[in-house]
Amino acid sequence: PVTAGSIVVPYGHVIGNEKWRGSEVAQRLQGKVRLIFEDGLGLVDFHLSNRTCILFISEADLVAGDEFKRRLVRFRNASSLRGIVIVEKTQISDQYYSGVQKLVVLELGMVLLPVANQGEASQLIIQLVSFCVREQSRDRGANPFLRRQRAPRAEPAALRAVQRIPGVGKTKALLLLQHFGSIHRLCNASGGELERVVGQTVAQQIYTF
Repeated sequence: PVTAGSIVVPYGHVIGNEKWRGSEVAQRLQGKVRLIFEDGLGLVDFHLSNRTCILFISEADLVAGDEFKRRLVRFRNASSLRGIVIVEKTQISDQYYSGVQKLVVLELGMVLLPVANQGEASQLIIQLVSFCVREQSRDRGANPFLRRQRAPRAEPAALRAVQRIPGVGKTKALLLLQHFGSIHRLCNASGGELERVVGQTVAQQIYTF
C-alpha cells in the first residue's frame, strides 16, 4: 500500500524513502532542501509537499526486468497522489525507454521526466520543491486582480530536460518554461496552449512526445 498520503510534508522539505539514504541523489539533495528519511513510504521514493510523489526508475531497475512496471501500476491503482516518474535514461537503458514512456504516459497518465544520472534527478527534485514553495506563497498572497506574475527564472536542469523534446531548442525551451512556470505544468498543457507559445508544428511535436 502507498502510505505516503498520510504524511504531511512541510513546504521546502522532501521525505525520502529510507532505501535512498547514502545514494548520490540523496547526497546532492542535502543542503539544497530539507531531506528527511522515512521507512513508511511504500512504493514512493520521494514525497513532496503538495501531494506530489517522485517514483525514481534507475538504470539498474530498467535492466533488471519488469518489477518497476508492477510498482508503477500498483502506485497508480492504489494512490490519489500525483506521481511524477523520473527515469534514468542512459546508453545502456535507452533501448527500454520507449516502452517505459508508453506505459507511464499513455497507459497510466503520469508525468515522465528522463534524466542522464542521479545528479540530474536531484536537480529536478530541487526544481519541483522550489515550485511547491512558490505555489504556496502565491496562494497565501493571491490578489485576484493580479493573476499574472513575472515568470520565474528557468533552472538549468529544467531547461536541459525541456530541450530534449524533439524540435525544441534553447530559445523555445526558455519560452515554454517562462510561460508555464514548471515542467509539471508544461507536461499537462493542451495542444492549444502549447500552440500559442511555439506555433502549431512544434506544439504538435511536444504534445505527441
